[in-house]
Amino acid sequence: DRDTDKKRIEELLEENMVLEIAQKQSMNESAHLGWELEQLSKSTDLADSEKSFVFELNECASSRILKLEKDNQSLQNTIQELRDASLISRESSLKFVELEKENQQLSKKIEKLQNQIEKEKQSNQDLEILSEELIKEKEQLQVIMENLKADKDRQIKDLKQENDHL
Repeated sequence: DRDTDKKRIEELLEENMVLEIAQKQSMNESAHLGWELEQLSKSTDLADSEKSFVFELNECASSRILKLEKDNQSLQNTIQELRDASLISRESSLKFVELEKENQQLSKKIEKLQNQIEKEKQSNQDLEILSEELIKEKEQLQVIMENLKADKDRQIKDLKQENDHL
């Protein structure tokens, strides 16, 4: 968009320069015609038809100058509008860049949080495995305790029998 705007501005500036040159030429022609008119009126008696012809030429040149001035003003307005649009486009681009940077920062934060979540998941899995191992070990210890208790009860019974026997 900026390149297109720049090209359009360059084209309008060239067109403006062409119109300004044409305006200067027209003004020169008009001045020259005015000078010729003065020379002719001083040097000879002009017929009414010749005077009206020169007057028409002068009016034609004046109207052409007015038209060129209007065109020039219109082009100046267009150039200003394009400059304003270019500034707005530039501001939008800057805002976009800022939003892009903020988006990258948020993406990094999200990535860090996802890494933390993964670590927490791994930690929870490790704790679950450890908990299962501890439950198994507890069950084994209970079995061992029951065996020891049964063994102790048997030994007590054996010792009582031996004591009774003695």
